[in-house]
Amino acid sequence: MAPRAVAKQTNAEMPDVVSDLEILIGYNMKRAYVAIQKDFRAALGEGGLSPRTFSALSLVVAHPNISQSSLARLLGIERSGLVAIIDELERRNYLTRSHVPGDRRVQALVATHEGNAAYQATLATVQAHEERLLATLSASEKHTLMQILIKIRLTDKEDI
Repeated sequence: MAPRAVAKQTNAEMPDVVSDLEILIGYNMKRAYVAIQKDFRAALGEGGLSPRTFSALSLVVAHPNISQSSLARLLGIERSGLVAIIDELERRNYLTRSHVPGDRRVQALVATHEGNAAYQATLATVQAHEERLLATLSASEKHTLMQILIKIRLTDKEDI
C-alpha cells in the first residue's frame, strides 16, 4: 500500500505524507496508550505508583485476601512477573502477605491502612488525569470508547 496524504495538517512538525500505520487501529491504540501512560506518570510524579503497581493495589483493595495467583490472573500477567510488583507494594507498606491456613504455599494479600489511603489518593489523581486527557470527548464518546475497549479486551479468552 502506498502512503496516504494527510487531509488536514494539524501539527507543523507532521509530514504531508504518513505511512499506512496511521490507518491501523492497533497502531493508534498503542500510540494512545503511550500518551496515556506518559500523562499518568507525570500526574503521579516522581515516586508515585506506576500503572502496574496501581492496578495491583486496586485489585488487592477490591479483593482482600486475594491470592498472588488470582491477582496475576486478574492482571493478565505471569505470576513470576507479579513478584516485583508485590515486593514494591510491600516495601511501601501498602500491603501485607500472609500464608493461607491449610496451604502454606499460597500467599494472601491484604492492603494495609497506608495502602488503602494511598490507593484512594492515587485513584483521585488518576481520575483527574483521565478527565484532563479525555476532555475533548463527550460523555457519550467516553462511554462508547469504554464499551469498545472492554469488548476488545474480552476477546482474550484468558481475560474472561
